[in-house]
Amino acid sequence: MAESEPIDVHSALQSEKWRGAMKEELDSIESNQTWELVDLPQRKKAIDVKWVYKLKVNSKGEITRYKARLVAKGFLQKEGIDYDEVFAPVTRMETIRLVTALANLNDWPMYQMDVKSAFLNGPIEEEVYVAQPPGYEVKGQELKVYKLKKALYGLKQAPRAWNKRIDKFLSEIGFKKCVTEHGVYVKKDAAKGVIIIYLYVDDLLITGSNDSYISEFKGDLKEEFEMTDLGLMTYFLGIEFLRNEQGILMHQTRYASEILKKFEMDKCNVALSPAEPRSQLTKCAEEDDVDPTFYRKMIGSLRYLCNTRPDLAYSVGIASRFMERPKSSHLIAVKRILRYVKGTINFGIMFPASDRGKECKLIGYTDSNWCGDHEDRKSTAGYMFFYGGSPISWCSKKEPVVALSSCEAEYIAASLSTCQAIWLKNLIEEISQDRCETVTLKIDNVSAINLAKNPIAHGRSKHIELRFHYLREQVSNGNLALMHCRSDEQVADLLTKAVTTQIEKSLDVCLSIVVKSLAKCLSNCNLV
Repeated sequence: MAESEPIDVHSALQSEKWRGAMKEELDSIESNQTWELVDLPQRKKAIDVKWVYKLKVNSKGEITRYKARLVAKGFLQKEGIDYDEVFAPVTRMETIRLVTALANLNDWPMYQMDVKSAFLNGPIEEEVYVAQPPGYEVKGQELKVYKLKKALYGLKQAPRAWNKRIDKFLSEIGFKKCVTEHGVYVKKDAAKGVIIIYLYVDDLLITGSNDSYISEFKGDLKEEFEMTDLGLMTYFLGIEFLRNEQGILMHQTRYASEILKKFEMDKCNVALSPAEPRSQLTKCAEEDDVDPTFYRKMIGSLRYLCNTRPDLAYSVGIASRFMERPKSSHLIAVKRILRYVKGTINFGIMFPASDRGKECKLIGYTDSNWCGDHEDRKSTAGYMFFYGGSPISWCSKKEPVVALSSCEAEYIAASLSTCQAIWLKNLIEEISQDRCETVTLKIDNVSAINLAKNPIAHGRSKHIELRFHYLREQVSNGNLALMHCRSDEQVADLLTKAVTTQIEKSLDVCLSIVVKSLAKCLSNCNLV
């Protein structure tokens, strides 16, 4: 019982550890003055609640905490009656990689703090009633309900209420929210240095130039909220962070092992590449159907693994196009990706220590596979951006329109890359407080570069939609510099087609993907 997660409250009540976890949750609710016991008003309906149990583990898989959460059944809420606005921003994954790169460049420490029962701190404006928690009804007042003063987990407006609460606090103590990325806050003091926070719901990842300044900020947080100081960052959202004399390694080895076991591929033979070179997946109407739910679970798991594995982005993206009605050939393709993961389970993103102290520039690569989709003849665009020696942002996606030439396909891909380049440029300027120089975008198609630099609407280009000429505008403004590169140096090629293992090996150097065993890395490292 103690080593598994209970399926219902009756099972949990039989375990002392889970009873302690539920009492801790109720104590947090009471200490935050989240609710009050009242009679249910006429024409009002109370929302049911349930207990959710979770074993919290560390990067080694060891149990660190028994956590019980009282969750409201928010799906019973009705818009305009007991909730209104629900959106709350969280930090994007490329922002996490960018801030990690900045911390590595400046040799800054990275800390993680967790807000205990974060959503219970967010005041709500709507009139919401919930039923008493199962197993903990007040004796003699079983018919009464709780009126919420603050948000409860599961409510639709809970994330927004918490975000408004933490945003107000950070603004009051001098932090400025980035306009480019609303999940990042920066505080700069001429004497004490700079602190950067990126917020992901109730997790705060903190880095900065002055350790004592960060400790002072941690004290302010603990005075305002009930916090858990997790120390130097090692494990976040299933992503592991390791620091040694070679730099910072960002990987998902444990997560990759879990999905291999989940889909019974942990004992499979390994593959040398994630997809068969020159392979083409189609709808294949004559093939047998496979279980779509199982297929979607596999795709969803692999897509999250792409957060530290750009070498998987293209193959997973192609397989994602057939989730509506997957066939046997599609399942075989996904299993090949898992076989490749099995052989490269220790791969990740390396932020090299050799970058420290250097002035790093933002450099991008963009490429397109003209008419790569045999179903609708749309091209696949890909881009990858490096900050220093590390990839911080990448994408592989189908272009929105059919390109009539390879020049147009490359031009559209470059335009999509430009949007990301300008966003990254603005974010770097906001976070680092320094002006980012012109972004270099490398393209292996001379015609696309000429079309961007020469605003001439001739017969072969006048049909291109105006929105793609955003590339031309940024080049003329000096925000972007286009540079030609040879096809064998085009890193983004990995994101537009299934490449051979020889090409992958040459690209591994550019991608800074770690191929040595994790055990060797662990033996020489100090945790971040």
